Amino acid sequence: MAKSGSPSKVAAGSTERSANTRRLLVDAAIETLKDHGFSGASARAICERAGLNQGLVFYHFGSVANLLLAALDAVSDDRMLRFSAAVENVSSPSELMDVAAKIFREDLDTGHVTVLVEMIAGASSSPGLGAEVATRIGPWFTFTKDAIDKTFGASPFASILPSSDVAFTIVALFLGLEMLTHLDGDRERVLSLFGHAQQLVTLLGAFSAFAPPKETS
Repeated sequence: MAKSGSPSKVAAGSTERSANTRRLLVDAAIETLKDHGFSGASARAICERAGLNQGLVFYHFGSVANLLLAALDAVSDDRMLRFSAAVENVSSPSELMDVAAKIFREDLDTGHVTVLVEMIAGASSSPGLGAEVATRIGPWFTFTKDAIDKTFGASPFASILPSSDVAFTIVALFLGLEMLTHLDGDRERVLSLFGHAQQLVTLLGAFSAFAPPKETS
């Protein structure tokens, strides 16, 4: 028996093995969603990829749905870290559009789009899953709103269009474009839209330069 106040080597080792098993299952779930979609992401398929026993899915996560949500969490956390770093030094609407295009292309290249799209598709046939997926999309509204406030806050258009509404529209647009690209595989057509958006941002910037200054009391 371990002394009081001393960590048990057996417990510590067990915890480390447990965390490693969870990571293997989550990683396998991500890749299975990419390759076989929600309908093909069964406990058997995931565990065959991970080289583990199917019972471990239910031991560690309680259900396949919970494991798939953990996979979505892992993807979302990774994206949020990378994208937060990408917009950290952005100071203009034009730079923000460049980052948005880069983010979208990275999503397509990494397959992260597929994970989200498949989870949204699966939510339509799995009771309760839709609310869980929607909860995980929520932080992206806040992230987008903060980026808009940072780059458009001084613009005269900021008082016309509430940033929360704009953020909702942008996230919805991103999801729609990602789903369309996932379906038809036409990346270039969607990516060209960012070029048009960049032109629009430049035009809005030109209008802002000629807008009368705000009156101060």
